[in-house]
Amino acid sequence: MSFTRLDAAVRAAGTPLCIGIDPHLDRVGHDEADLLRFGRAILAACEGRVPAVKPQFGFFEARGWQGMRALATLCAEARAMGLQVIADAKRGDIGTTAAAYAAATLGPDAPFPADILTVSPFLGLDTLTPFVTVARAEDRAVYVLVRTSNPGSATFQDAAEAPLCEWLRTHGDVAGAVIGATHAAAVQRLRATLPDCAFLLPGYGTQGGTAESSRAAFRSDSKGALVVSARAATFPDGEDRLWRTDPAAWTAARIDALKLDLRNAGIGQP
Repeated sequence: MSFTRLDAAVRAAGTPLCIGIDPHLDRVGHDEADLLRFGRAILAACEGRVPAVKPQFGFFEARGWQGMRALATLCAEARAMGLQVIADAKRGDIGTTAAAYAAATLGPDAPFPADILTVSPFLGLDTLTPFVTVARAEDRAVYVLVRTSNPGSATFQDAAEAPLCEWLRTHGDVAGAVIGATHAAAVQRLRATLPDCAFLLPGYGTQGGTAESSRAAFRSDSKGALVVSARAATFPDGEDRLWRTDPAAWTAARIDALKLDLRNAGIGQP
């Protein structure tokens, strides 16, 4: 399944770092050309350096049809480069609507082609069935929200953790867990509870997640987790001439620094 391909991509890149493609409304223009320029600079920096990218659908949707066409283009181009594409759409619905969401990203003719889709379980575990059905049929996978990176995540997610973990143990061939790198204790607890599960760890960098807080997410074989950085890898803190003139070079340097930070914590190959 797709996690096998992801593991192979991680080995080839020598790092479990995933780069988010988040064209923030106040930093990137609204035209399709602006979005493609931004996204392609990130893809150029990622190719050969990291195994995966994670486009955040909301930022593209906010630009209307131009944004959605740019998203479709970037997803296809990333996969053509050999990058694993994680569609960060957090889809969740019932029945045929869930199946339609799955077809849009994981299906054989998906307009927004991805290897893995993030999904929300909070309408009920039965709503995950259409997603895993398509994932199994098309050699894809899903990451299910278990503990998100935001401060208020415990309000509803604490109560859902036990049934979700039980479900993930049953569907671990195509389903992994989203667990924020910002919650070090939860990362450690959930790895003990789900020793074989694939983890996606958003929040490394600007949101406060660290290499140290991410380390516990990895299995005893040093595999099984993908650490995501978006803003820290793609936007400078202030005005930066290199970012404006050569964003691919700027992003590549940031990626190399983040990979080194992870390696210093024992994550990734030297």
